[in-house]
Amino acid sequence: MVVFAGQGDPRRSLALLWRTHDDSPRPGPKQGLTVDSIVDAAIGVADESGMAALSMRAVGERLGRTAMALYTYVPNKSELVDLMYDRTLGELPADYPVEDGWRPAVTAWAEQLWAFYLRHPWMLHVSQARPVLGPNSFGSLEAVAGILRTTGLPAARLRPIVSALVHYVRGSAESVTEARDASTATGTTDDAWWAGQSAALQEVAPDFAARFPMLTWLQSEDPDDVPDYEHKVRSAFADGLAVLLDGVAAAIRSAAETSRPRRPTSGR
Repeated sequence: MVVFAGQGDPRRSLALLWRTHDDSPRPGPKQGLTVDSIVDAAIGVADESGMAALSMRAVGERLGRTAMALYTYVPNKSELVDLMYDRTLGELPADYPVEDGWRPAVTAWAEQLWAFYLRHPWMLHVSQARPVLGPNSFGSLEAVAGILRTTGLPAARLRPIVSALVHYVRGSAESVTEARDASTATGTTDDAWWAGQSAALQEVAPDFAARFPMLTWLQSEDPDDVPDYEHKVRSAFADGLAVLLDGVAAAIRSAAETSRPRRPTSGR
């Protein structure tokens, strides 16, 4: 399922995200609830049971309250998802040391973001088409932008690089979480599925290698001892990240060569 952020009233949603709203205790009997306690409970529901299980009622039950009791603090589920997403991103470091250079720092950022998504797979259901405009959401981007700023590349060159890195990490994590979900949802392991599909494909397309020589060649060096699809994706993630960072290094070299003053040619 895909969830789109920012569906509530913008001013009310952003006031909650940036904590400019009044979260002081209400008059009357002690409420015992805060926006943060509700958001934490919602994150717990999503971590344990996925985004599909999230509802105001499920969160209320986790807190020992009715769903109606939550609406005093959080207007509806749309705002709650925004708050969950942004609060969870607060787990990530705000900055990364660059004493050893930009590349190790970007690698650490990417690996930690990858592991973060695998800890909270429901985050991958929140679409980036309309991003959550909260402080931790901006902070995650600020961290990688701060690392790459040290490369000396101009902002116009760094914007697509940041975007490519974010999408690469997110997409790779999605591959792992979808593989996990597939086994759970279908009751069939990846090995069993591929065995059945491969046997059937061989029957209907015995000339597969002749028809698709490039794909066959790509798979020709696939090691037979790789334990499972998830392990393959993890390995491919590291290799793909290295290629992306090679591209960043090439862009840095190209920019340095372009800015290097040329020697004047002689008049002869």
